[in-house]
Amino acid sequence: MIESPIETDVSVDDYAKAAVNASLTAEQKIGFLREMMRIRSFERVALKFYNEGKMGGFLHSYIGQESIAVGTVSLLGEHDHVITAYRDHGHALAVGMGMDECMAELYGKITGCSRGKGGSMHFFAPDKNYWGGHGIVAGQIPLGLGLAYAVKYKEQTGSCLAFMGDGAINQGVVHECLNIAALFELPIIFVIENNRYSMGTSLHRSSAFRNCLAERAEPYGIPWDIINADDLYEIRAKTSIAMERAHKESKPTLLEIDTYRYYGHSVADAKHKGGYRPVDEIEEYKQSRDPLLLWKKRLIDEGILTEEEAVAIDKASQKEAAAAAKFADQSDYPPIETLFEDVYFEVDRQTEAGRTGKHFFND
Repeated sequence: MIESPIETDVSVDDYAKAAVNASLTAEQKIGFLREMMRIRSFERVALKFYNEGKMGGFLHSYIGQESIAVGTVSLLGEHDHVITAYRDHGHALAVGMGMDECMAELYGKITGCSRGKGGSMHFFAPDKNYWGGHGIVAGQIPLGLGLAYAVKYKEQTGSCLAFMGDGAINQGVVHECLNIAALFELPIIFVIENNRYSMGTSLHRSSAFRNCLAERAEPYGIPWDIINADDLYEIRAKTSIAMERAHKESKPTLLEIDTYRYYGHSVADAKHKGGYRPVDEIEEYKQSRDPLLLWKKRLIDEGILTEEEAVAIDKASQKEAAAAAKFADQSDYPPIETLFEDVYFEVDRQTEAGRTGKHFFND
């Protein structure tokens, strides 16, 4: 029998009482606000200097969706992995990547996390179990499936959080991965960050569904749920259930998180405001559903944060982002001799496979 939607041990309006949230300290809760503010400041500075011509390629802003990356990543353990699409800056900062290395990557500098060769869509931090950053729509999903398979193969207690946008759910490879995840019972959590507009097409014009996108998990027997990105407590409460299923039962879950992006698909998307999206819709989200404002208010109402402290945290994040931009601007571009480096892991490290072209499965 399909267990969907996922049941929680708390009421819809009180996810704060879930065990995973009830145990949080004041410092941890404030830390979530700090991380969300850092992501927003980073994105604002990146937008500024992209528009000034400091960066090449595309730039996909995560502003408006910060609670998802911070809320889900806050639950990760030693053997939990993250992989995402091209809107990857928020996830990168949430897993602990530094602003300097991320901003430098946007500038195409050698000090960037991918040595200036990946750009906005290809942030990586293998030491933090963060596997990108992928520019091909849904291209990260089979890779995330492979990460989950590796966790199970190694008999580790872990999972893979595989993020995608609402447009990616229509790619055939996603359904192939849902099928394999169910057949092999893999510890993967598919996360749809549903910001409602794919690239520039509304959800109801781009996707056929009965009630929600998450229901597409039902034919595969995979549990699913819908999450409101406005509430960080809800994100953690429901994601923790999916992670427990992955850790204890080695089974997949599909989560659809209802969110909203304040800017266009990318900076090149100039028609998002007043074009395919009504201006009043954007403003309504900014005023009444902004995850930073709502979480700040929640902490103030709980008596663990003051408005003055929140302002100080925000100013610190802005200062950090500005310093990162300065670091990136002053860094060097990759020297020409590195052109053929970072193409193939084995060759770069001159392993036996890199020297001979032979791998263990050729024996």
